Amino acid sequence: MPASLATEYEAFPNSLEHVADWQIYSDCPTLGEGNTPLVRLDGLAEELGVRALHLKNEGTNPTGSHKDRMSRFVVQRALQIGASTVAAASSGNAGVSLAAYAAHAGLNCVIVTTPDMNPNWRRAIEMHGATLLAAPTPQRRWQVLAEKIRAGEWYPATNFILPAVGSNPFGVDGYRALAFELFLQLGPEAGTDIVVPTSRADLLWGIARGYRDLETAGFIDKRPRIHAVEPFGRISRVLAGADYRGHFEGHSALTSIGGSTVTYQALEAIASGGGSAVVVEDEMTCADQKRLARCGVYLELSSAAALTGLRKLVCEGSAGPDAVVVLVGTSSGFSEYQAFSHPITPIE
Repeated sequence: MPASLATEYEAFPNSLEHVADWQIYSDCPTLGEGNTPLVRLDGLAEELGVRALHLKNEGTNPTGSHKDRMSRFVVQRALQIGASTVAAASSGNAGVSLAAYAAHAGLNCVIVTTPDMNPNWRRAIEMHGATLLAAPTPQRRWQVLAEKIRAGEWYPATNFILPAVGSNPFGVDGYRALAFELFLQLGPEAGTDIVVPTSRADLLWGIARGYRDLETAGFIDKRPRIHAVEPFGRISRVLAGADYRGHFEGHSALTSIGGSTVTYQALEAIASGGGSAVVVEDEMTCADQKRLARCGVYLELSSAAALTGLRKLVCEGSAGPDAVVVLVGTSSGFSEYQAFSHPITPIE
């Protein structure tokens, strides 16, 4: 083993009995995030033609999304350095999560959003006591955040610069736990492919890094392929040769994984395990959201994109009959706002 890897190996605990021992903070304020269920989807596995299919249901976290894993550590870091206010640019899950964890730790919280924020998310954020500010454009959100952060008034949870680099690194470290949990949950049936709905790739990188740590520590011999699912070409265009620092405009109903930027961490995560990036369409993702709900798992539309992405991987031959696949269901569908055009069927 090279000296550099030997040194890194010595930094890891000898077991995975306590996942917290592998994280940047082993003891900090928590609302009970993590240890989310891994759901077998045998019918869908047969339908798609893969050996096994599982869904890591992050919608069961306290505020309904994987963002809770990040918020816990952002808040702990803010407490550690004496910050009084945490802040994020968010129109949804990240804002709700940070507001909840800040409230739990007794910190102030500011969420910079846009005027068309989903009312369900708005209500949750305000109920947690956070301050909401509406910027006219997503880009302006980052400008506002940057001004306050550089003035020392707010401690950041999310990205606020261009080219984008991703969220707070202390928070992103929280996502490594998904790899550790999957290792424990899958047991001898180790996964070959993990499919992740992706925007700026915080979660993608965290999972990839977690598996690298497991390999370095000698727990696994081979890392799974980590695949990014996106609503329009961004990462896929960069992998085809475009400059990752560019602007990639697109429109989609998959708002939680929208955005026009690509981060270097996305490219590193994909390269580390020989993964890929796949683009999915809104119409097929809507159908897959319903398909997953019929299997008992109701996910946010952007999360259901993981299944649509897997369909493409199978069609392309990237996931074959021997594949053991994990879909990461990043958030619950209960956060979505939907106005119905028809009444509930009345009874006499």
